[in-house]
Amino acid sequence: MALLKRFLKGGNKGVGLEVCRQLALKGVTVILTARDEKRGKDAAETLRRECQLPNIIFHQLDVRDDDSATTLARYVERRYGKLDILVNNAAISGIVADEEGLKALNIDAETWTSGRAANLLKEVFQNTNDEAFNCLNTNYYGCKRRMPNEKLRNDLSNIDIWDEDRIEAVLDTFLEDLRSGRLEEAGWPVMLPAYSVSKMVINLYTRIMARRYPEMRINCVRPGFVKTDINWNLGVLTPEQGARGPVMLALLPDDGPTGCYFDQTEMVNVW
Repeated sequence: MALLKRFLKGGNKGVGLEVCRQLALKGVTVILTARDEKRGKDAAETLRRECQLPNIIFHQLDVRDDDSATTLARYVERRYGKLDILVNNAAISGIVADEEGLKALNIDAETWTSGRAANLLKEVFQNTNDEAFNCLNTNYYGCKRRMPNEKLRNDLSNIDIWDEDRIEAVLDTFLEDLRSGRLEEAGWPVMLPAYSVSKMVINLYTRIMARRYPEMRINCVRPGFVKTDINWNLGVLTPEQGARGPVMLALLPDDGPTGCYFDQTEMVNVW
């Protein structure tokens, strides 16, 4: 398989940084992006210097800012003509956490990832409208397995009824229920609700894009419970382990799967 040449990745730390490193090691030209210009430049320079990877380039990107995205798109078109690979890695948790209280709970990985920690976390997590909106806006406004709302779960199985307008209507309903204090009553997830909903819709959007552009390989992947800032470093996998799935999907052949969900490197059916 010929290597793909141009790759765009949000990744100044954690899994994103490791995906950049692994793909650059395979000869891919990587455009590492980050909202914070200094952190992004420092990350790219560290990879170039310590790993001898001159094929890593930095460009600033704030995915919440249309002008920032447009500036980057024009840069890519002017310098490279097009991208061969795009990995969407930007994400925030969408809650305010009492980090010391969270660590004191000493929740094991299995309890955390299964969702059974929801009641324990009520005392250390605070859901606010501002944080929820920022989370949805960053992550794209989780999966079906953590969605208690039965009608929504059933609707997720029928991709033909979904488009961007319907996704945004669901997000508007979620934010209204959050403001009204009705999340649990309305059947939304109670553990990391904004994060879970944002991941649900980005996974759904992935399927919409795969249907719309069948010549592309468009998939979503859960890297696993990786020890990074987004989970307050409570994860159990290393960034190197978490990067395996994204790297595998980034290098799929032209006839590889599309519109699918992967748990690390294994395809699973969650819809």
